[in-house]
Amino acid sequence: MRAPYDHLAELRDLIDAHATADLRTPIGTLLLSRTETSEPDYSLTEPLLVVMAQGGKRLLLGDRVYEYGAGQCLLVTADLPVTGHFVGATPRTPALGMGLVLRPAAIAPLLLEAPAGQWTRTTAGLPAIMTGEAGPDLLDAAIRLVRLVGHPADARVLAPLVEREILWRLLTGPYGGMLRQIGLVDSSLTHVNRAIGWIRGNYAEPLRIEDLARLAGMSPSAFHRHFRVVTGMSPLQFQKRIRLQEARALLVARSDDVAGVGHLVGYDSPSQFNREYRRLFGAPPGQDAARLRAAAAPSGLRHLP
Repeated sequence: MRAPYDHLAELRDLIDAHATADLRTPIGTLLLSRTETSEPDYSLTEPLLVVMAQGGKRLLLGDRVYEYGAGQCLLVTADLPVTGHFVGATPRTPALGMGLVLRPAAIAPLLLEAPAGQWTRTTAGLPAIMTGEAGPDLLDAAIRLVRLVGHPADARVLAPLVEREILWRLLTGPYGGMLRQIGLVDSSLTHVNRAIGWIRGNYAEPLRIEDLARLAGMSPSAFHRHFRVVTGMSPLQFQKRIRLQEARALLVARSDDVAGVGHLVGYDSPSQFNREYRRLFGAPPGQDAARLRAAAAPSGLRHLP
């Protein structure tokens, strides 16, 4: 088997050749990222595996910091609002990474394939983000999946098989407990994700812990505890982050109506909206939106978390 360096060199070249501004590829679950800036970005993730081929990234979720670089991977198992920046990315040395969208429908069948007793460890109490070494087997499979971007006829048949291999490598490795949460119908992550989905779809509405706990099928105290373990934030902090990130996207298009945008995302007090927006993004709403537009803002671009 080739050395890890050779894996990274080929993966880097493949991503550099095929990455687009919107991350998309002809393989629906595969995303490729080429980033030339170290500016902070604020994004809503989805369940995703990210393998970094060049450069590195630092992520902040609540009060937790996660870092990963070339030859390492990031696993995200829930929809989360994260703050991050690529470390040292420039036009000459862009950050290069691949992402694989993690689908419950693809993971669940693999849980039935393991020998009896394989899945003995509990999935409760696991966070929704983890970083670590990718390893040669995972890197090898990632390369074969990215190669298929240039061979669409082969990709229709082979991409699902390679995706299945990647998921199996994850399930049978140190990330197995996290990935199992996505495939299990009755995991604590699945229950918390119901509440996360409600908050994302109704972020401007008042939030009641009792209602969210009922939606998740938990007591309020258990729900609050599991939600914080998964997201690194309380439900109210999570809602605030979603509101402010949605406000930022709206302001890029309509920065002349700051108060109106604040009201749209759920703020009754313009002063509170301005204060919390500035605390998160480092500038008042109108000024921040103007800067983003002047710099060909990242609102039209997507980045891997």
